[in-house]
Amino acid sequence: MSLTHELEVLPAAAATRQRVAPRTTLLLVAIGLVCLAAIASVAIGVRTTGWHDIVLGLSGDDSTIGSAAVVKRIPRTVLALLVGGALGLAGAVMQGITRNPLADPGLLGITMGAALAVVTGIAFLGLADPASYLWVAIGGAAVTAVLVYLLGSMGRGGPTPLKLTLAGAATSAACSSLVSAILLPRIDVMNEFRFWEIGGVGGADWHRIGLALPFLAVGLAICLVSARGLNLLALGDDVAAGLGQDVTRTRLVAGAGSVILCGAATAIAGPIAFVGLLVPHLCRQLVGVDHRWLLPTSVLLGAGWLTAADVLGRLIARPAEVDVGIVAALLGAPFFIWLVRRTKVRAL
Repeated sequence: MSLTHELEVLPAAAATRQRVAPRTTLLLVAIGLVCLAAIASVAIGVRTTGWHDIVLGLSGDDSTIGSAAVVKRIPRTVLALLVGGALGLAGAVMQGITRNPLADPGLLGITMGAALAVVTGIAFLGLADPASYLWVAIGGAAVTAVLVYLLGSMGRGGPTPLKLTLAGAATSAACSSLVSAILLPRIDVMNEFRFWEIGGVGGADWHRIGLALPFLAVGLAICLVSARGLNLLALGDDVAAGLGQDVTRTRLVAGAGSVILCGAATAIAGPIAFVGLLVPHLCRQLVGVDHRWLLPTSVLLGAGWLTAADVLGRLIARPAEVDVGIVAALLGAPFFIWLVRRTKVRAL
């Protein structure tokens, strides 16, 4: 290597280290915020608990009223962390696959597709095992994702951001109407799952979390290993193919990971919207567009954001509470309007 080349490379390497250091710091801060949200989740509820109760509850001791409340809140907190992280990561991956800043499991209709599949299975197939909900939800999410992509690809210009968003909104509305049509005549099914349809983590238990955990772990692993491919897709299909990347395979693999995450999260918590839209955009402002940093940061912020939203839902209606699906929609809708106004999308 020539001296001139070394002089050119060293400043670039130093600049890279300067960029990585703040990202590492931000990642540590995100971990700290997630821990704070988790502590608030186990501490705040209808009954106020002190540090002594929290320590007893975390150790599994439910001998006092406060510690018993903490013990019951722990699975709820874990579920909120898992679902928020899954939806945040799935949204970041979907936006990377489609190069669409408006892509989101809720806006693209994938969560409602999973919900429709679960409700259909319960009402007409007699599904009662929570494990079967997971498989049915993942299948429904996959079918809906393919349908939305096909509808958004019709016409000239292929799958533009606007066409995908419109196709997803239409599909989501259709799935929501079908869910209501199935539930209304079936009082038994509606009474059991009307709160699940809203989206919430209040009915969390360790059995349900244990069933979903393998699916979430597989989806997480698939999405994280797709980071390099998503970086190349951001350069455009032609450039990515020229650099040796199999564009179709990358989209299929990353898409499968996001569908697994969406299906599993919807099966255990119901359809929760806007998390996958909001979180990746916040993460891009913090760590940039490199998916090697964006994806893990989306997991952390998604987990912390949904947990904090669940805590907020307990505070704003005490002694009652508002389901986290409603809180997520209230917080996400203004952000979506702002995003649509500032994002330049191609016309049909």
